[in-house]
Amino acid sequence: MPDIEFFRVADEQAGCRLDVFLTGENPELSRSHIQKLIAEELVTVNGRTARANYRLHAADEVVLRVPPPRELAVQPENIPLDIYYQDADLVVVNKPRGLVVHPAEGNFSGTLVNALLYHCRDLSGVNGVLRPGIVHRLDKDTAGLLMVAKNDAAHIELARQLKDRLVARRYLALAHGNFKEDAGTVDAPIGRHPRDRQRMAVVARGGRPAVTHYRVRRRYGQYTLLELRLETGRTHQIRVHLAYLGHPLAGDLKYGPAQTHLGLQGQFLHAYLLGFNHPRSGEYMEFTAPLPVELQAVLDRLDIGGTDGPSGLC
Repeated sequence: MPDIEFFRVADEQAGCRLDVFLTGENPELSRSHIQKLIAEELVTVNGRTARANYRLHAADEVVLRVPPPRELAVQPENIPLDIYYQDADLVVVNKPRGLVVHPAEGNFSGTLVNALLYHCRDLSGVNGVLRPGIVHRLDKDTAGLLMVAKNDAAHIELARQLKDRLVARRYLALAHGNFKEDAGTVDAPIGRHPRDRQRMAVVARGGRPAVTHYRVRRRYGQYTLLELRLETGRTHQIRVHLAYLGHPLAGDLKYGPAQTHLGLQGQFLHAYLLGFNHPRSGEYMEFTAPLPVELQAVLDRLDIGGTDGPSGLC
């Protein structure tokens, strides 16, 4: 059965093209994929099919049907995993930098899913064969903690907690520049970049709500170490919001300077804390993971002259 999503067009979204609107509401789908679904008459506006260039009106009702992913054989691979916790319902794993979470076109091996299929033979299939057990994800070059479901009931419950903003997620990030304030909040909607479909951006129309809280942990002059707390989980949210502030992540070639800094290969971002209620018992569980060795080495080199920010967490 296809996934069915319902949308009502807000006043400020009136006049937006149908394909642009749906891409903003579904950043995990490319615009070309959206256009393909529209061409296959899997999208209706007020109960009728429409063209991709249809201009929406306020209060229009849009229905999107997304067929399940076609089945592809994903092979288990004996890739070492840093497993922090495991029981019959879930796994908590500390993902290293450089490891892709799930297979995609042209990249069906060497991923976290391949490793999980080897180490855990009973993963949930709610998200389809390409993402067994994956409840949420981290970018390839973002390290840190992920929860993975081992049965469908656990998957549904953990996904609900994410949707209802009940999951605690904290990140450590090294950003360019010296923040004037000690703490703050970015509340800015995120959608596809209007010109570069491989990037996300803060957009005035068609974006999805996104909220990031940050606090300074240490200042290094040209760089600032931040602790961040997410209320929402949009694609590339931290990377986009910090770039929006004018303080992109160190090492982030997609949203920051075109040249690398500090010898980093990929952005300095680590999901160091993950907390949630166990899907079966309801007990609150919280895990923390130290910075990867290569990121800690960057801070050690910067440490001379660094000054601590205010104490306390977000």
